[in-house]
Amino acid sequence: MANYIHVPPGSPEVPKLDITLSDVDGPGCRDGALQLLRRLRPHWSPEEVTLQLFTDGITNKLIGCYVGDAMDDVVLVRIYGNKTELLVDRDEEVKSFRVLQAHGCAPQLYCTFSNGLCYEFMQGEALDPEHVCNPDIFRLIARQLAKIHAIHAHNGWIPKSNLWLKMGKYFSLIPTEFTDEEVNKRFLSDVPSPQILQEEMAWMKERLSNLGSPVVLCHNDLLCKNIIYNEKQGDVQFIDYEYSGYNYLAYDIGNHFNEFAGVSEVDYSLYPDRELQEQWLRSYLEAYKEYKGFGTDVTEKEVEVLYVQVNQFALASHFFWGLWALIQAKYSTIDFDFLGYAIVRFNQYFKMKPEVTALKLPE
Repeated sequence: MANYIHVPPGSPEVPKLDITLSDVDGPGCRDGALQLLRRLRPHWSPEEVTLQLFTDGITNKLIGCYVGDAMDDVVLVRIYGNKTELLVDRDEEVKSFRVLQAHGCAPQLYCTFSNGLCYEFMQGEALDPEHVCNPDIFRLIARQLAKIHAIHAHNGWIPKSNLWLKMGKYFSLIPTEFTDEEVNKRFLSDVPSPQILQEEMAWMKERLSNLGSPVVLCHNDLLCKNIIYNEKQGDVQFIDYEYSGYNYLAYDIGNHFNEFAGVSEVDYSLYPDRELQEQWLRSYLEAYKEYKGFGTDVTEKEVEVLYVQVNQFALASHFFWGLWALIQAKYSTIDFDFLGYAIVRFNQYFKMKPEVTALKLPE
């Protein structure tokens, strides 16, 4: 398979523990977490362990485990959301995690268990939309993304994007109706029909595949909360590699630009303007060329080409997460308006489409 991710030789093996955690708060969840910690932190006294629930995620449940007041050693326990195996290839996620860890781009992965994984807590602050438009911070983000995109992890294969394959799979999984009458009414009136969605997917594949964007190892889910900024060290790290894999370079950046709008209260007036994008893209290209050993000189034309590619691939990002949210609306037990989110993403896709398709690659 051409998008196969190759873990470097000598990478530490990740233990698989036959433990299942309840995703409902209560004694069952704590007992399961303590079972994991007996293996990972045998010197911790169970009665002294504090469990802290992090509530930002809308795919999984995340619990921080630590002892005492100082959070200098925190084990993060991530419990996969209901039916998320439909959306995420867990084996590929672990491979991506290990590859990124080997290149200093990810925290340590301690273990996997039946319905989740445990990893190292990264010190710093999870970002919000107001942070990612700050030039001091966005230059760090651009540089870190370039570092990941420059990783060679395909062991001699010519990598191919799995975007269209994954999008096709998601399309096949979207619900045709909802049992709740009001929800179903909203679904039928506000979500484009399957026929329209299929036509748009075919159009995108034809259009975007021919823009000449390189296929690289991508994060594919660079929302603000997946970026940890350590002000003291002056760096950023990315977390959550569930959707990582080989994809078009411009998709990863376009997807990140879409995330300037936030998740719980989406505001697309925050989408970066051309001036900010060009500064961001120049920082990115300088770093990418440096990591690839091509010097650091970046031309206006290179910035312009990437600008066009990124803004057109932002369409695919809206579409992808629109399909994703429809599936989540059917299966997820997390308290979030996934149907409303799908509607917002598809609406923005159709709003952006004429504007970005008018952009032309420079001669």
